[in-house]
Amino acid sequence: MTTITTTRVLAGRPVFPIGLGCMSLSHGYGPAADAAAAEALLLGALDRGVTLFDTAALYGFGHNEELLGRVLAPHRSRFMLASKCGIFRENGQRRIDGRPDTLRQTCEDALRRLRTDVIDLYYLHRWDKSVPIEDSVGALSDLVRAGKIRHIGLSEVSAATLRRAHAVHPVAAVQSEYSLWSREVEIAVLQACRELGAALVAFSPLGRAFLADGVPDAAALDAADLRRRMPRFQPGAFEHNQALLEPLRQMARERGCTPAQLALAWLLHQGEYIIPIPGTTRLAHLDENLAAAGVQLDAETCGVLARLFSRDPGGNRYGTIPGVLMTLRGPPPAPGQFLTH
Repeated sequence: MTTITTTRVLAGRPVFPIGLGCMSLSHGYGPAADAAAAEALLLGALDRGVTLFDTAALYGFGHNEELLGRVLAPHRSRFMLASKCGIFRENGQRRIDGRPDTLRQTCEDALRRLRTDVIDLYYLHRWDKSVPIEDSVGALSDLVRAGKIRHIGLSEVSAATLRRAHAVHPVAAVQSEYSLWSREVEIAVLQACRELGAALVAFSPLGRAFLADGVPDAAALDAADLRRRMPRFQPGAFEHNQALLEPLRQMARERGCTPAQLALAWLLHQGEYIIPIPGTTRLAHLDENLAAAGVQLDAETCGVLARLFSRDPGGNRYGTIPGVLMTLRGPPPAPGQFLTH
């Protein structure tokens, strides 16, 4: 039996094993959350012991950082604040730009919106491949020396890129999608994180609510919901993926927990350096997610779950969304590079 500790270490600080991804409060799955409901969710998370709040300049194009600044600034000493740079809006489009001057300006804007003097963990949201990763990380290291950020993170990078970046300045965390049905990081990134002492912060740990049994009908999703345009939620692929859920439901029933809790518990049992950041707009779902830290699994159960989802899910994680493609300085995005997170 593996025991989950009450805290994990991120950037040298203890944090609750499950953090809060804040994107859905501003965009991604339909209209932004009502201001009062968003405030209640953030303060509720803080009161329940959440110590990692994750945002980005991209989320709502500044709206999410402003929300966290307005609600959480009075409680700044009680939590670790993570944000991201390198993707922003220009002329109505998302643009990846990792030039040092851009990253420095994005940080200044983020500090203002977040109403803080320093960001604890600042990620390069995506690597702009027209700029050497060493140059982008070098700019972030300048921000560390200036006292504007405390630690550097990278999002969705390969193990090789992580090592190159780490040679310039220690990388405290890599944020990548990781869940039972998104396992690419197991190829090399997890090992690199272990060797370098970096945490793996797992976004979409519930497969965008799929593993929480929260998407019974993809066709009924809000027209603005990003999942309407993701390959895994398209006709054919969605039905294929639905077949994966019944064994998960059955195993959850046998263990007295929900599918969401079982999926999060599996992720927590993959290593003490892994910190999931599920997002939600509902306090009931927040309580459900946080309770996963108390679900104990043995190695046999973890192995069964891994094998159940070992076959490739129907559809890629990301697709091309007509009219919404991010512009990129340099060559066009590689397959799968289009990003809403």
